[in-house]
Amino acid sequence: MFDFIKGTVEFVGPEYLVIENNGIGYQITTPNPFIYTSKMETLVTVYTYHYVREDVMALFGFETREEKKLFTKLLNVSGIGPKGALAILASGEVEQVVQAIENEDESFLVKFPGVGKKTARQMILDLKGKLQDVVPDYFPNLFNAEKFASQPVQQNNDFDEAILALLALGYSEKEIKKITPELKKEPLTTDQYIKKALKILLK
Repeated sequence: MFDFIKGTVEFVGPEYLVIENNGIGYQITTPNPFIYTSKMETLVTVYTYHYVREDVMALFGFETREEKKLFTKLLNVSGIGPKGALAILASGEVEQVVQAIENEDESFLVKFPGVGKKTARQMILDLKGKLQDVVPDYFPNLFNAEKFASQPVQQNNDFDEAILALLALGYSEKEIKKITPELKKEPLTTDQYIKKALKILLK
């Protein structure tokens, strides 16, 4: 129904933001509304998905079309509703989620809120090989096994991705900065950086 809404950010709350367009305030539920805090009263574009069921009607919004596409794919997985799909997008980058599904990495998928082993397996069964339209430009080499396998692990990129994931989970820059020296003691994959960081932060 709505592909996107372009307007000014009028309100940001824990679960949704309000975008004003031509005198109408659209209440839009997003994975992480607080990313719009710095954009109050500025013009933004939010890609939207109109969710309609017998007992609920809601408007969900995303920063990119890729996030929106992955959200709609996740809704097709048995056991994942809008709330679960939003939690996955809030806690992980699109590339990370798609890569985990393609690599059948259940240990990564169960880190997301509300995702147990059964749901992680269902995500893999339902979505593996069906996500090319989500990331053709966003992560172009993901489905080219030879190219992807031959690319060297880039520590800085993995570290940066891990930091973004930690910020999305709600940890402050101050908390992350405090543990950065410990994290950088050895080169790790993004997944390993996140695991190590959470272990330290949850002590």
